Amino acid sequence: VGLLFYTHELNVLLLGEKDASAIGVEVERTKRILLTAASIITATAVAVTGVIGFVGLIVPHVMRLLVGPDHRILLPTSALAGASFLVATDTLARSGAVEVPVGIVTAALGAPFFLYLLRRQEVTRL
Repeated sequence: VGLLFYTHELNVLLLGEKDASAIGVEVERTKRILLTAASIITATAVAVTGVIGFVGLIVPHVMRLLVGPDHRILLPTSALAGASFLVATDTLARSGAVEVPVGIVTAALGAPFFLYLLRRQEVTRL
């Protein structure tokens, strides 16, 4: 919820650090705050939930492809889609003859997608 207060700054940072600074965003301060908040949120989520971390890797990227880069829309839809994805994977994990840990299902779905994202990135040589 706290990150929703920074949607404007996140959208401006999409233009680049120089342009964001020219518009009036305190780039270094904003990056420090957002990095700290994201680290605390991630650490808390992993401490509470365990190995279902691929949800945080898969869903925001898929949602960015579906709804675009506007963080005012992206953050809430990612949260809702992540919850829905986790309910679906939990249902899938429990529906077989043997109950499989949900972390295995999310990893099985997340690892190939994460590899796809890594391969999709263009390598820039200086």
